[in-house]
Amino acid sequence: MSTYVKGLEGIVAAQTEMSHIDGQKGILEYVGIAIGDLSTKSTFEETVFLLWNKRLPKQDELDAFSKDLAKRFALPAAIVEEIRRLPKTAEPMHMLRTMVSSLAMYDEDPNANSVEAAREKSINILGYAPSIVATFDRYRRGLDPIAPQPGMSFAENFLYMLNGEKPTETMARAFDICMILHADHGLNNSTFSARSIISTLSDVYSAITGAIGSLRGPLHGGANEGVMKMLGEIDSVDDVESFVMGRLERKDKIMGFGHRVYKTKDPRANALQALAKQLAEDTGNMDLYNKSHRIEEIMEREVGAKGIYPNVDFYSATTYHCIGLKLDLFTPMFALSRLGGWSGHIIEQLEDNRLYRPSAEYIGKHEVPYTPMNQR
Repeated sequence: MSTYVKGLEGIVAAQTEMSHIDGQKGILEYVGIAIGDLSTKSTFEETVFLLWNKRLPKQDELDAFSKDLAKRFALPAAIVEEIRRLPKTAEPMHMLRTMVSSLAMYDEDPNANSVEAAREKSINILGYAPSIVATFDRYRRGLDPIAPQPGMSFAENFLYMLNGEKPTETMARAFDICMILHADHGLNNSTFSARSIISTLSDVYSAITGAIGSLRGPLHGGANEGVMKMLGEIDSVDDVESFVMGRLERKDKIMGFGHRVYKTKDPRANALQALAKQLAEDTGNMDLYNKSHRIEEIMEREVGAKGIYPNVDFYSATTYHCIGLKLDLFTPMFALSRLGGWSGHIIEQLEDNRLYRPSAEYIGKHEVPYTPMNQR
């Protein structure tokens, strides 16, 4: 007998070796390794290798993977020209979704669906995506694109291509940690979209495009923009109490709190909180951090017993702001990171594929007579 569960909550639709979540205990692991260990000891490149291969690389393997990825940072001239033809007013997430879809046009065999072909297309997209975002942002600001620099990491190159200067070690590491923390998270909505699309034996570009569209939603990856907008509505730390209590009384949502999985503090939020505080101190944004921390204290007092705690979006907003990213680039940053996870799930799906075909429970009427037009 089929069971209907609204939103598919609690329904197991896939088996994965990539990430494990225990929402009651606040645990997140990638291939069995605690996210806290990865965020303090690993790099984004190593984390992607881990997710795609289900093991940590040896040094020569990591060097080869990083070099292979880095050579994809430079965009083909045709892609740059296509970006220049886009409206400068386009939202970056719409732009990214469109340009990833467009990449299929420059692939000699876009529909190849072997595991090896999926790996090749995935590393291409992962390499091109940060350059696409940086090129578009500079274009809309009236600036020329900046070519990637050899020897720089994924994080360093993105910030360099965006701002035109080599980032500080602290900034680059902060961005790298954000990329690690967002890379994968079970069968979330966008990951499910990617697996569902590739299960039809469509193509990697279509699967990633669908995932980006899913992530854009404010109930998924778009929430971090909402956090920053909320913080901007609060004049000072002294105003936090009345702001939060007013929202709770009106039953308005406090952005960055609550999660469909976690009933305790999101372990990624723990890692980001320390990072956000350090960056706020370094960049003169302590007022922003202090407002965030005060919101957390009040929310724990008022609704902590209900299992409503900060999620990954809450402190990522402060972190991205301190790095110097514009508000509408927050969700694209999430997408750049999640490309690692989406691609890993696409590869995993293709290794043992079965078409997703859930059922729908019909709750309408039966045996309704057809009414001729002149009798309606």
